[in-house]
Amino acid sequence: MEKVRVGWLLAAALGALLTVIYLRFRRDLRAARERLQEGRSRVVATDCGPIEYATLGDGYPVLMVHGIFGGFDQGLVTARGQLEEGFRAIAPSRFGYLRTPLPAGASPAAQADAFECLLDALDVERAAIIATSAGGTSAIQFALRHPDRCRALVLVSSNAPGESQAALPPRPLAEALFRSDFVFWMLTTYFRSGMMSIMGVPKGFEVTPQDEADVAETMGTILPVNPRADGALFDMYVSNPDINAGYPLEEIEVPVLIIHAVDDPLASYDNARAMVQRIPDARLITVQSGGHMLLGHAERIRTEIAGFLRRQTSTRPQARRVRE
Repeated sequence: MEKVRVGWLLAAALGALLTVIYLRFRRDLRAARERLQEGRSRVVATDCGPIEYATLGDGYPVLMVHGIFGGFDQGLVTARGQLEEGFRAIAPSRFGYLRTPLPAGASPAAQADAFECLLDALDVERAAIIATSAGGTSAIQFALRHPDRCRALVLVSSNAPGESQAALPPRPLAEALFRSDFVFWMLTTYFRSGMMSIMGVPKGFEVTPQDEADVAETMGTILPVNPRADGALFDMYVSNPDINAGYPLEEIEVPVLIIHAVDDPLASYDNARAMVQRIPDARLITVQSGGHMLLGHAERIRTEIAGFLRRQTSTRPQARRVRE
């Protein structure tokens, strides 16, 4: 009888714990959805289909291209960290992220064309472009396919041609995990130390309180993950591998700045260095430590990007050219 009573008590305690966890999950997911609404994104009809975007600041237009599990909100977070005054960030949600649908036959080249369509819809003739991580593939395609619309290209911890450092999980497993808000909420809430490696923090890296805050801010752009799943799967199994499809990097005509950490565990520094050597007008900023997120170097990166963009651009936004 005593064993039965203990069993009931344990079951009741477990039920109460699961209820608390579920209620916290619902609260945090609701807050994440409210943060998306506060981002004041818009969906604009373009010749390439609907594209979600948000803007920040005033000045010369800069496309902010997010990485995997991102969206316009991650682009805005990056813009706040990397852009100084005098620039207008245009942060689109790429194919399959949030309110930008994944079209049939999506490719990095088609995504680059969609960037041009977005500029057309916003009456912007020419823009610089800053791309992070998985966003680098389509940004490189934008520079190759639309040099008349691309003033300068900045690649931060970008995907680059060469051997990948990250092993891909089986696609059915990724399909299941990437569509589960609960799984990613559990990871970001109760397993943050494990998420550090997923976010590209090197093993053994001494994380400061500011580093933790920076990682948490980016981590906050993952939820809700379900409306980002199509884009994340596209990045992982289509877009990232496409970088090895023989892009003619030697034909890039625009000035390029590449910023990469030697200890990046997700995107190879050697690949980035080799890419710089192939692009005619490219410069590499090497960060010795800080991993994929370049932790601890925010001010330097912000200064380097600002100097590069100001050398390449006017601070006055340009109206779209008239096509005959």
